[in-house]
Amino acid sequence: MSLPVPSPEAVVVVTGASSGIGAELARQLAALGHDVALVARREDRLQELAEEIRAGHEVQVTVHASDLRERAAREALLGAIASSGRHVAGLANNAGYGSTGRAWELDLEVEEGQIELNIEALHHLTLAVVPEMVRRRAGAVLNVASGAAFQPMPGMATYAATKAFVQSFSEALHAELAGTGVSVTTLCPGPVDTEFTEVAGIDESRFPGLLKVSAEEVAEQGVRGMLTGKRSVIPGTPNQALALAGRYTPRSVVLPVLKRQTLS
Repeated sequence: MSLPVPSPEAVVVVTGASSGIGAELARQLAALGHDVALVARREDRLQELAEEIRAGHEVQVTVHASDLRERAAREALLGAIASSGRHVAGLANNAGYGSTGRAWELDLEVEEGQIELNIEALHHLTLAVVPEMVRRRAGAVLNVASGAAFQPMPGMATYAATKAFVQSFSEALHAELAGTGVSVTTLCPGPVDTEFTEVAGIDESRFPGLLKVSAEEVAEQGVRGMLTGKRSVIPGTPNQALALAGRYTPRSVVLPVLKRQTLS
């Protein structure tokens, strides 16, 4: 069944909802009639988005200002939803960030934070909500990975490694859930015009324009994947080709190319 029809007893949780892909996911899920729980650190951004969604759709929107790197914050989020008497019908794990540079020269705390948010938070929230979904025989998880998941990335070593985990974990879990009515979809966007590139310190001019897909289109394909229970979604034909190349091109060829692109 994957993402079930909207219900007043259910909510769809969107993390990293304060901007970019996360905000678009929230908008599009609300447009389908789903009540949404918006999660991110910046409460002002979440409140602004919540007001926009309430004005445009007859849905309930809750705001949870949380730093999901902290386990206590994740448990508080799950507890708040449970105490509301609702169950999680869908979960979009979009929260995450990256960094650019030689890994040993970057701030260690920032690098560790990527692992805590991109991996630990996603892993925790996914496995916290899936058992109840299985009992209901309906539910959908969308885990946002990246085109960086398909090969090591010199210059973004930690980020690419975290997204490789997301892609591997999510596809394996999707297979385990076959026949349960629950799905896990991996969304692997390439370059997107969002705040991510600024935070990560990425020079966008290094990426050809044909690789870029809008946050709105990425979110649309991600939501469609949740509705249909698709295993993996890679927005944009050029990005699909690059993902395939990343899987099968010898590392001795691809690593020097990526190093020049990111670090030169």
